Amino acid sequence: MGTREDLLAAAKQCLAERGYARTTVRDIVAASGTNLAAINYHFGTRDKLLNQAMIESSATAVQQILDSLPTGEPADPTRLRAFLTRLIASFTDDTALWSANAESFAQALHSPDVRAELGAAQERARRGLAELFGPSTADNAVGAVLQTMIGGLLIQWLVDPEHAPGPDTIVAGLRALAGQLPPA
Repeated sequence: MGTREDLLAAAKQCLAERGYARTTVRDIVAASGTNLAAINYHFGTRDKLLNQAMIESSATAVQQILDSLPTGEPADPTRLRAFLTRLIASFTDDTALWSANAESFAQALHSPDVRAELGAAQERARRGLAELFGPSTADNAVGAVLQTMIGGLLIQWLVDPEHAPGPDTIVAGLRALAGQLPPA
């Protein structure tokens, strides 16, 4: 890796460990093994470096969501449980990625660039989820519901993994909710 990539990797690590507000340039320099001038040379400012790290983390997280999708027919009732099992495993296997991703949501409220990139990444995830889980028309509502559920699930697994719901609980809850919906 080059200096730029080292800085980005260190920024992602610091975001996951310390969060945006508590990450200093000294933290990033220490984690990357580079120097302070390298941040200014490659990114201009700490904020621009951290924003780029969040944008890349979000893109990686969306890819992780899409990679968690099982193959097979959308109507296969085992697909959702398999997807949730894989996705939750990624929350625990790559906590740093998901922590940095969660950190980016708060920062998006203050950065138009991060907000735009996160919005585009979320739309990509919704479309991918809709295509693989929705009816043959790729109903975007299915992708929207799943993407909304993933956000809440992620936060629960990051904050309190011992009590966060697992795939069986979520599937059972969705079944119960579906039974309460009025006819279309």
